Amino acid sequence: MGRCGNSVWQSPALSDWGLARVGQLVPRGAAIGPALESQTPAVTMTEFRVRVSTGEAFGAGTWDKVSVSIVGTRGETPPLPLDSLGKEFTAGAEEDFKVTAPQDVGPVLLLRVHKAPLDLLRPLVSDAWFCRWLQLTPPQGAPLRFPCYQWLEGAGTLVLQEGTAKISWKDQHPTLKKQRQDELRAKQEAHRWKTYLPGWPRCLDEETVKTLNLNIKYSVAKNTTFYLRGGSAAVELKLKGLLDRKGLWRSLTEMRRVFSFRKTPAVEYVFEHWQEDAFFGYQFLNGLNPVLIRRCRYLPENFPVTDAMVAPVLGPGTSLQAELEKGSIFLVDHGILSGVRTNVVNGQPQFSAAPMTLLYQSPGSGPLLPLAIQLSQTPGPDSPIFLPSDDKWDWLLAKTWVRNAEFSIHEALTHLLHGHLVAEVFSLATLRQLPHCHPLFKLLIPHTRYTLHINTLARELLISPGQVVDRSTGLGIGGFSELIQRNMEQLNYSTLCLPEDIRARGVEDIPGYHYRDDGLKIWGAVERFVSEIISFYYPSDESVRNDSELQAWVWEIFSEGFLGRESSGIPSSLGTREALIQYVTMVIFTCSAKHSSVSAGQFDLGAWLPNLPPTMQLPPPTSKGQAKPEGFIATLSPVNATCDVVITLWVLSKEPGDRRPLGTYPDEHFVEDAPRQSIAAFQHRLAQISRDIRERNQGLALPYTYLDPPVIENSVSI
Repeated sequence: MGRCGNSVWQSPALSDWGLARVGQLVPRGAAIGPALESQTPAVTMTEFRVRVSTGEAFGAGTWDKVSVSIVGTRGETPPLPLDSLGKEFTAGAEEDFKVTAPQDVGPVLLLRVHKAPLDLLRPLVSDAWFCRWLQLTPPQGAPLRFPCYQWLEGAGTLVLQEGTAKISWKDQHPTLKKQRQDELRAKQEAHRWKTYLPGWPRCLDEETVKTLNLNIKYSVAKNTTFYLRGGSAAVELKLKGLLDRKGLWRSLTEMRRVFSFRKTPAVEYVFEHWQEDAFFGYQFLNGLNPVLIRRCRYLPENFPVTDAMVAPVLGPGTSLQAELEKGSIFLVDHGILSGVRTNVVNGQPQFSAAPMTLLYQSPGSGPLLPLAIQLSQTPGPDSPIFLPSDDKWDWLLAKTWVRNAEFSIHEALTHLLHGHLVAEVFSLATLRQLPHCHPLFKLLIPHTRYTLHINTLARELLISPGQVVDRSTGLGIGGFSELIQRNMEQLNYSTLCLPEDIRARGVEDIPGYHYRDDGLKIWGAVERFVSEIISFYYPSDESVRNDSELQAWVWEIFSEGFLGRESSGIPSSLGTREALIQYVTMVIFTCSAKHSSVSAGQFDLGAWLPNLPPTMQLPPPTSKGQAKPEGFIATLSPVNATCDVVITLWVLSKEPGDRRPLGTYPDEHFVEDAPRQSIAAFQHRLAQISRDIRERNQGLALPYTYLDPPVIENSVSI
């Protein structure tokens, strides 16, 4: 289906104008530029062969008339119809045409593609066409491939450049240099930034791209599956009388009904093990939010855990201080939640906590076990430290408050901010600052596919007033916004670079950390791939510094996405090939593997309400010995809110068809041999990583699949 707006398609109202490259509007017949020779062999005859490839997606073909104008160093042909007996441009077709130019235009620079409705259909709305590529064979010389891979809607003209990737300083012909500049101006006009909420990364102003909707929106198949998946789940829970029920759950047994409609092996595993301390600790390593745990070398002053408290777990012959020095103590601090505003659900105020959790890695390959939990950032008589040796319901309630904190931080920060909003920044800057012929555009455009659409849907269906976050979560839109604003003040470059993040948190050697192990393998594969591409197109550090389009792309991400905050460490410019490789690797990893790791398991780990409650209806306990089964259930989310959130997690966990797994690039933007060989090598490395992961998983009671390459989507698209 359509890609995210590779170019600006000419409006029918501008039918007397041509679109030079992506978005450059020039009058038809106007001078294209000085007659400077390029390396393309001179045209000595007037007959050209044109091969056209139409996409295979539903509705990709067209009845409209298509013609081409060939732009060379000596002039431009009039529109030359691509016409043969029968219907042309059917879905999946590759068709050959012969066209005759009335004059010698010289070496070819650009190909102008015109589309107009048949006279019979002109009063009707013209149908869209998905053009994959055109290939032009001059009378002498090799064929020239012109990648397109976009929807052409209505009547208009699109100008394409031959597919060899070029950095700006390599386009020496004045016509091509001007065309790059005009293209970027048009794309920036068509894809504008807006502020959705203060303190958030800026995002797409969807009002500016209504004429490009097919290049941004889901395909028909993907869109249909998306709505059917959510709709069928909602109908089923409504028929069971659960979706509209505002009261409390009657029992833990009744809660099972909410996920019985979509059981998975992982959901069943969670139900069986959710109360166990080992599974509680495991989720900090391989659950939805595997990015907070860090090694603890000394206790925070506001977390006064004593030896006597933790002795039952540590066992004889050691002490808390000894284990801190040994490096076997870890901390998960949800302090960012302290004082955050909370929501009202079903007319009732909701509550939140800002817990601190201390964990112990038992010797060898033993499980990661919780040692102590404090539910606030301020110790004292009203904020007791809960321990595994406490009463069963006291300890279970404390762990459940931590799991609620995990839900809030995961959904607002790890998933929404780091997974979606940051990816949108990368996608939008790529569309606005890199022309279609730039090697970085060709490298990155597969990793932007559908990101603008899913984020627009999120703003409409999830985080707007009256929608899921507003009506069914403990923080609501206000709390989510406050968390994002706080985290934007803390977010730094090393957090986005997995190897640096692992080192900064001191978790290089903790056993059983599959997120780390699989993620580092994928990071390494992406980094090697990116390194090969960068090395092919950038011969030196100076060539990086001199690429004005690259520098504008980096600056826009820094200024619009990270709001120009220098303390973030986000680069505002890049000066070396090494820095560029790390930066592009970070972008691709964020838009693919990182998102998969925090998104694909949402239903698996959240369908069982007590394991990931979206809201809490009673305040955190201020003393021990008060928790009871009925009080535990009364604290959890009401029935309707539970169902609302579980449906959402179900939809957001499953890619709704039309998938492109990591490293799958059916749209061939690169035409040179070297990058194509690098793509093949990248795919081979990913296949080996997948084999290793699947072999490892055979020995796991709960397989970790979220970073298996075939599971990872190229882009943030759900």
